Amino acid sequence: MSLQPSRPRSVIVLGKGTLAIRIADWFHRSPDYHLTQVVPVVPEPTWTDSLTAWAHEHGVPVVSSGHYRDIEGVHDASWRVDLAMSVFYGHIIRPWFIAKCERIWNLHNGPLPRYRGVSPINWALKNGEQKHGVTIHEITPGIDDGPIIAQVEYSIYPEFDEVQDVYARALEYGWTLFQQTMPLADRITPRPQDESLATYYSREHDALLGDRRDFTRAASESQVAASDHR
Repeated sequence: MSLQPSRPRSVIVLGKGTLAIRIADWFHRSPDYHLTQVVPVVPEPTWTDSLTAWAHEHGVPVVSSGHYRDIEGVHDASWRVDLAMSVFYGHIIRPWFIAKCERIWNLHNGPLPRYRGVSPINWALKNGEQKHGVTIHEITPGIDDGPIIAQVEYSIYPEFDEVQDVYARALEYGWTLFQQTMPLADRITPRPQDESLATYYSREHDALLGDRRDFTRAASESQVAASDHR
């Protein structure tokens, strides 16, 4: 008597840009997963590739509003998804949606528990760090404080690195971490973050970034000059 093959696991990708596309494409091609839809950041940034365009090209449904609350059927009592994967998604994910996901993970451009919140690369360079990181963690009702699934650290060079340099490096490390983590997903026991090491930055802190606020020092200085003349 042969065993019936297990069904592909349903997955949703929420996010933006090149790395979200690569991860969505990985799920789309995997026989073990069924990518049911993508939820892009809206409006999508013009400085990176469009997740929406990729989805249309590959016949993957798109939540055009960019908000998970508008996923078809999501408010039905029976709606469930096996995995929701957030890759630089813009909305805070509320407990009601978390409860509908068998697993819900986030890929964060920082070495959690350090650099929770926004602009982690900008702040790492501003603070003169010699290394940074990428973390895959469970999403909880808090901000970037869920148990860690996987993490990698890498060297950065604040004496000459621009934000855009480290961002490009982070995308490659994030992609490698994702590919190496997924085959182990069922065997990994997430580990709680060490709250004594936690740091957090919000949008309100962005004004303190100075020449690290934008992708380059020159662009940051232009922003400051423009604001001074208003």
